[in-house]
Amino acid sequence: MAVYAIGDIQGCYDPLARLLDVLAFDPAADTLWLTGDLVNRGPKSLQTLRFVKSLGDSAIIVLGNHDLHLLALAAGAISPDERFASLDDVLNAPDCQELIDWLRRRPLAHYDKSLNTLLVHAGTHPDWSVQQTLALAAEVEHALQKKNKWKSLLRKMYGNNPHQWSEDLTGKKRLRFIINCLTRMRMLTRKRRLNFAHTEPPFRARQDLLPWFRFTPRAAAEARIVFGHWSALGLIVLPDLVSLDTGCVWGSQLTAVRLDTDRPQVIQVPGQTA
Repeated sequence: MAVYAIGDIQGCYDPLARLLDVLAFDPAADTLWLTGDLVNRGPKSLQTLRFVKSLGDSAIIVLGNHDLHLLALAAGAISPDERFASLDDVLNAPDCQELIDWLRRRPLAHYDKSLNTLLVHAGTHPDWSVQQTLALAAEVEHALQKKNKWKSLLRKMYGNNPHQWSEDLTGKKRLRFIINCLTRMRMLTRKRRLNFAHTEPPFRARQDLLPWFRFTPRAAAEARIVFGHWSALGLIVLPDLVSLDTGCVWGSQLTAVRLDTDRPQVIQVPGQTA
C-alpha cells in the first residue's frame, strides 16, 4: 500500500497515464494525492477529470485555481475566453454537470494524521496552524457544496483584496482571502501581505518579498506540507516541505513523490509534448 503525491496535471492525461504505469499504481491498494489544477491548458482536461473521478477514494484531490476557473465557467460567474479554451470539451460534455458536482465537492485542504502531512494547492498562511487551515478551508468547501450558494461564491471569488489576514474578515472578503491563500499564493511581503505579481523563482524577487514557506509557518512547524501551483519553483523535497509542480504542461516533467516511506521517493516522467 503506497501513497503517492502528484503535482499539477492541468489536463495532461497522457503523462499522468505514463506516470501511473511507472508507479505500477493499484487503485485497490494505493492512494494518490493530487495537488490540484487537474484541468486547463493541457489537451485532455475531460479525460483527466473522468479518470480521476473514476478512482473514487483512491484519489484525494484538493482544488487549485484552475479547477475553480472551471467551476466559475460552469456557474456562469465568468465569461469564456482564450485562457479557458481547453476547457470547452468539459463544458460541452454530456456528463459535464456530473463532473462539476463532483469537483465542487473536493476539499481545499487535506490532512493525514498517520503521515502528519497537509496537502494544499498553493500553500497555507504563516499565521495558520494545520487545524486552522482545515477549518478555514471548510468554510469555503461548505459554500461550494451548497446548491444555493456555490454560484454566488464563485461570482465573488475574483480579486486580490483583502491582501492581509485578519480574524475580523467576514463574508465574501473572508472567503476570497482563504481561496487566494490556498490556491493562488506564492509570495508575501515581510508584513505578510499577499503579492500576486511575482510568479518567477524566489531568488528573482525584490527584497521585501519572501515565499510563503520562508516565514516558518505554524502549519509547517506541525506537519509536512505538500503543494503544487508554482512551476517556476520546481521540485523541493524536504522533511517538512514538498513542492511538486514541475511544469508538466510546459513540457518539463510530471512528478510523483511517495509519502509513506522513511525517505520520500521521487519518480518523474516527461511532461506534455506539443
